[in-house]
Amino acid sequence: MKNYGFIRTAAAVPAVRIADVEYNTAEICRLAGEAFEKEVSLVVFPELAITGYTCADLFGQSLLVKAAENGIRKILEFSRGKAATIVVGAPVPYRSRLYDCAVVIRNGNVKGIVPKIYVSPEESRLFASGSDFLSADVRNDGSILDNGKDCVREGYCGEIRYAGQRCNISPNMLFGIGHCTFAIELGDDLWAPVPPSSLQVLQGAQVVVNLSADKEILMRDEYRRNLLKQHSAKTICGYVYASAGFGESSQDNVYAGSASIWENGYQIAENIRYQTESSMIIGDIDIERLESLRRGSHIFRNISPAGTDASTYYRLYDRRSLGAAQETDFEKKLYRYTEPHPFVPAEGLDYRCREILSMQVTALARRLSHIGCRTAVLGISGGLDSTLALLVTVMAFDKLGWSHDRIVAVTMPGFGTTSRTRNNAWDLMEALGATCREISIVPACEQHFKDISHDPSVHNATYENAQARERTQILMDIANQTNGIVVGTGDLSEIALGWATYNGDQMSMYGVNAGIPKTLVRSLVKWAAENRFDSCADNEGRSIRNILLDIVDTPISPELLPADEKGEIQQVTEDLVGPYELHDFFIYNFIRFGYSPDKIYFLARKAFAETYDEQTILKWLKTFVRRFFSQQFKRSCMPDGPKVGSVGLSPRGDWNMPSDAWSSLFSSDMQ
Repeated sequence: MKNYGFIRTAAAVPAVRIADVEYNTAEICRLAGEAFEKEVSLVVFPELAITGYTCADLFGQSLLVKAAENGIRKILEFSRGKAATIVVGAPVPYRSRLYDCAVVIRNGNVKGIVPKIYVSPEESRLFASGSDFLSADVRNDGSILDNGKDCVREGYCGEIRYAGQRCNISPNMLFGIGHCTFAIELGDDLWAPVPPSSLQVLQGAQVVVNLSADKEILMRDEYRRNLLKQHSAKTICGYVYASAGFGESSQDNVYAGSASIWENGYQIAENIRYQTESSMIIGDIDIERLESLRRGSHIFRNISPAGTDASTYYRLYDRRSLGAAQETDFEKKLYRYTEPHPFVPAEGLDYRCREILSMQVTALARRLSHIGCRTAVLGISGGLDSTLALLVTVMAFDKLGWSHDRIVAVTMPGFGTTSRTRNNAWDLMEALGATCREISIVPACEQHFKDISHDPSVHNATYENAQARERTQILMDIANQTNGIVVGTGDLSEIALGWATYNGDQMSMYGVNAGIPKTLVRSLVKWAAENRFDSCADNEGRSIRNILLDIVDTPISPELLPADEKGEIQQVTEDLVGPYELHDFFIYNFIRFGYSPDKIYFLARKAFAETYDEQTILKWLKTFVRRFFSQQFKRSCMPDGPKVGSVGLSPRGDWNMPSDAWSSLFSSDMQ
């Protein structure tokens, strides 16, 4: 079975009985058993789950502490023969002190014990801080450092006999499960100005688990959620959070049993708080994604503990290998949502559209004002891309306080232009107050075909590309004529696929849509129709909103081939190159995360299970790989244009690839 770079994790919240170790142990084992059955590799329980967090001064009773140790023995026995890791909270005595600890259990063995560092004032009556193990005055063997001779700060890793086994106790440990390295925090460690995990991730921890017992107060949940979101994003890590719940004492506080799993700022799973029964959530964390994002982050490249004062970063962490991950069939079920439209997620779409248009408008306004040109020249086809470019240009002129008649909008009907697109183009240009021009490219192309001895009845690449280049020539010359620049209309999806004529629609003087994928273009035009131009109407009463919505509903086509006998569009782009929603999915995952085609195929099958069969997805994925590599030469000389999202293809900073890079490695991955 392939793991596709994932590791399956769980956050379990048992309903506890205070100081009833036998009951709590049985409940922990029951939940761990459910996790094993669901092929979980790492299951995390709350802080002091084996006793209950709110035992207070009962932790001073040796009977309770010994009972907790015996409870750990039972969990060890339960875990024997199982290829999964349990992390459970327990009070652990060491050298006449008691520590609030996370005990790491795997296949009948205690693999390590991690004490809590940031102990709250009320906890300090009962527990010592794990910072004892971070002293600069002791070596790993416990002897005293001579600071006059030793210049490297070392952490103290104590050896302890616990639950019948010898193991280490220290906050300086990381743990490896297969391709995943995880670190441990407890409770308030996360809330510290510099959480331990901020340092642990720099030493290679991709996942952080937090055993917590967070008290609920008004708005605490929202603050905690924002903290987990921001921290997992800042550290580019997976974060598994499990907090104490029902059964804890309500004498002075309420414990809601919050549990959540995060990945780089995105929530994979979250439980329902305030339950009266035990609960567990499961989430598949993508280690490959995290590693890819870190490699691409200048922060992770430039900040290294090895090159700084060791006192800032404590010390190098000791990584303990726990063995392979649990055999998990991710094909059977994937415990995470795979967004089919990563450029246009349903959540926050209004904000995205508003922000993206603002970026496009500001970028174009800056370029126009810097050049000092008098006009902006655009070719308007009645399709989505040119419509978005025109809308952005209009808003940029508004921002600059320029009259719309300085926008020279040119519609250039050709052999395949239909009345629907022609009328929409003209009506929109006129309604927006642009200077409108219509120039047919048919006579010029017919003359050109004669000049190069091409039979116009042969509808091949020559026939199509001649039209695109003729249109570009017209626009460039009008820009010279009017002291303006040509605003390009090509979008990110077309740039990725090379679905543009070289030195035709591939070229402009500023590509305002260069960072906008096709699926997002449609959403932006629709948003503008409903929010920005909804109250505008042309002289005949047809509103701009209605024109725009009709353009949104028009099939995507270059209209380079003649229309059918009914005058309808015959050349539908997605029939030729494939569905843009698939290609945008491929583009996002290939560029953003560096996924192999095999993994993209796996994710696409999950995301589009209800839309496309496997053969269709594979067919268009092969098309994407072939075209992406073969068409790089067009991207190498693409014009300036604003990047608006995390994915860009500009050769000047976003995507620099040799034009003759061979795609065989990526093609063979799909066999």
